[in-house]
Amino acid sequence: MAESIVQRKSFEFALRVIRLYKQLQAQREFVISKQLLRSGTSIGANVEEATAAQSRRDFLSKMAIASKEARETKYWLRLLKESDLVNLDLSTELSQIDELIRILTAIVKTTKTTS
Repeated sequence: MAESIVQRKSFEFALRVIRLYKQLQAQREFVISKQLLRSGTSIGANVEEATAAQSRRDFLSKMAIASKEARETKYWLRLLKESDLVNLDLSTELSQIDELIRILTAIVKTTKTTS
């Protein structure tokens, strides 16, 4: 089966989060960076799990979790940006997470209405 757009985008975002995590660690930010790493990589992991869902309900559950993780990731990114804990431009990451949230929200809503 071909990789979906949400699979590709969530994987690429996870890679970006890993690189960002390394930069945050280099700037000696250890607490929020760990939270960001967990939630930011969890999005793609849940999307991957959803592709192997055993039922429509299972698929919906995994995508809903991915959506929640995306919202949590946005929270950590906003917190880093507005707290000035580090000297990094996070506008690209914030734009990408907004796009992922829109995609995941649409998937969840569509799946709920067609169930």
